[in-house]
Amino acid sequence: MSEKCLLFMARTTRLHEFVSSCAQTMDVAISLATPDSPSAAIEFDLLVLDADGVRNDRIEQIAAWLDDRGGIPMLVVADEAALPALRLPSRIRSDFICPTALPAELEARVSRLIFEAAGPSSDEVLRIDELLINLATYQVYLEGEPVDLTLMEYSLLSFLTTHPNRAYSREVLLHRVWGFEYCGGTRTVDVHIRRIRSKVGPQIAAHIMTVRGVGYLFRT
Repeated sequence: MSEKCLLFMARTTRLHEFVSSCAQTMDVAISLATPDSPSAAIEFDLLVLDADGVRNDRIEQIAAWLDDRGGIPMLVVADEAALPALRLPSRIRSDFICPTALPAELEARVSRLIFEAAGPSSDEVLRIDELLINLATYQVYLEGEPVDLTLMEYSLLSFLTTHPNRAYSREVLLHRVWGFEYCGGTRTVDVHIRRIRSKVGPQIAAHIMTVRGVGYLFRT
């Protein structure tokens, strides 16, 4: 995925480290602005707004500004105590997150909003039943919720799903997914298959078939 720009708008620096975690793990650049002076902002793909001290009417004004810029989506960071009074704008794509959330949740919500705004081509998105694999962003969703896969679990799942209806031996999977220099045994494949099946649910797990004496295949 080409680099995206995230505009972080806040009155204080209390969440700078929280939002900066995106830049460390995703292909995202971060620019800073305040809710009172957004007009100087550079081009960006997502606005992350720290709603601490920002009234709902001001959030609506910022949403109108984003709408005028082509409907840029917004992620609102709101304290739990403020959630009952929080009103997300309907004119643009928006979501919220609490500052107590884990970085993985922040990444998932940022990816979803940027992903929807970017409109990826059909060959970057793979759908199997209720499972969605974004091959461009390495994100996996089940019934709209992110699936927490390790990089190797994702790599194995994406390889099998993009090469369906063909059985691969454990040795071939080790070479194709882990690389030719990997020195681990073939049991590594079995362990990762078991973990993937447990995370994607029984409906998707049923597509991952064990071929006795050979290895695994993903049946569509």
